[in-house]
Amino acid sequence: MTIAMLAAFLLLGGGVKLAFSRQTRAKGALMIVAAIVIVMNVMIWTV
Repeated sequence: MTIAMLAAFLLLGGGVKLAFSRQTRAKGALMIVAAIVIVMNVMIWTV
């Protein structure tokens, strides 16, 4: 679960960085969505 949370934070950071660029906005949004999905999975696993 620790690795999943680290991956989620890295995806979120990279997604935000890409989302500010007009050319890579869609890729950034997908990375942010993937990070949210990973965080929600970890929350489900721990509850």
